[in-house]
Amino acid sequence: MRIIVPMAGRGSRLRPHTLTVPKPLIPIAGKPIVQRLVEDIAGVLEEEIEEIAFIIKDDFGTEVEENLVKVAEGLGAKGTIYYQDKPLGTGHAIMCAKDSLEGPCVIAYADTLFKADFDLDKNADSVIWVKQVENPQAYGVVELNEANEITGLVEKPEDFVSDLAVIGIYYFKDAGVLKSELQSVLDNNIIHGGEYQINDGIKAMMAKGMRFVPGKVDEWMDCGNKNVTVETNSRMLNFLHADGEQLVSKNVTLNNAEIVPPCYVGDGVVLENATIGPNVSVGNGTHIANATVKNSLIQSHSTVKNANLDNAMIGNHATFNGEFTDVSIGDYSALT
Repeated sequence: MRIIVPMAGRGSRLRPHTLTVPKPLIPIAGKPIVQRLVEDIAGVLEEEIEEIAFIIKDDFGTEVEENLVKVAEGLGAKGTIYYQDKPLGTGHAIMCAKDSLEGPCVIAYADTLFKADFDLDKNADSVIWVKQVENPQAYGVVELNEANEITGLVEKPEDFVSDLAVIGIYYFKDAGVLKSELQSVLDNNIIHGGEYQINDGIKAMMAKGMRFVPGKVDEWMDCGNKNVTVETNSRMLNFLHADGEQLVSKNVTLNNAEIVPPCYVGDGVVLENATIGPNVSVGNGTHIANATVKNSLIQSHSTVKNANLDNAMIGNHATFNGEFTDVSIGDYSALT
C-alpha cells in the first residue's frame, strides 16, 4: 500500500504562520498535521505501508524534506519527495508523483484531519471518504445509487444531491488506472477553473464501469485558517484525552501554575504564575508567565507574558507581552 500526499500549497489563509512553515507541518496537539493524517490513514488501513510520497514545492527546503521522510520512516515506509513547480490543480499535483502511482494507493490532501472506524472495501475499485454535513451546497458531494455506490461527483450543488461531502481522501485498488486517466486529462488539456482536477480522472473511471463506494468518517477537521486550526487543535486534544493518551511531558517546570486538561505540553516548557487550558497546545521550550491561556495553540521556543489568551495562535520563537486575547502571531515575531 502506498500513500500519496499532495501538499505543495503554502496555505495563504493561515498566514502569517505559513510564511515560514508549510501548513501541513503546523503542529496539532503536538504533531504536524501531515504526520497525524498519515498515521490515522495507516490506522484505518491496518496493513503495511510500503511508501509515502509527498508532493511539495521545491523551495520548502532540506529540513522540511528530511522531516517528511522521517514521518514516513516512523510508519516503516519509504519516504519519497516529489515537486510540483506550478499550482495547476489536484490532478496535476498527483501526476507529479506518477512514478509512485501503482498498485493499491491512498491519496490524501494534507489540510484535513479525520476520525474514522470503518472497514475499507478493498473489493471496490475505489473508496471516496465522505462526511455527512448540514450544508451540502457548500461542498463537493457524492451522488449514490440504491446499492450505495458512487455514481457521480457534484461540486456545490444548488439542488439536493446528497449530504455526503468529499473530504479529500481516496483509496484506489490500482492507482495505475487513475494515472492513465489523469494522463489523458493532461494530454487533452481538460481544465476546470484554470486547473487540472482529480475529479475528471475519477469521472472517466466511473464512465468505464469501475465501482466506487463511500467510506464515511465520524469526524472531519479542517486546518484552513487560524480560527478553524485552533478549533481543530481543541477537538483533537479532546479525542486524545478521551483515549487516555499522555499529552503532558514529564519534563515541564511548574511554578505556581496549573494545567487544566485537555492540554498538550511539550518538553522543556516552563509555566510560572500561569493557568493553561482547557484545549491548549504548547510546543517544546516555551515559557509562559503571569498568564492565562485557553483554547489556543502556542508553538515551540516562544515566550508569553502578562497575557490573557483565548482562541490564540502563536508561532515558533515568538514573543508576546500584552493584554490582547484573540491573537495570531507568526514565527520570530515580537509584540512586547
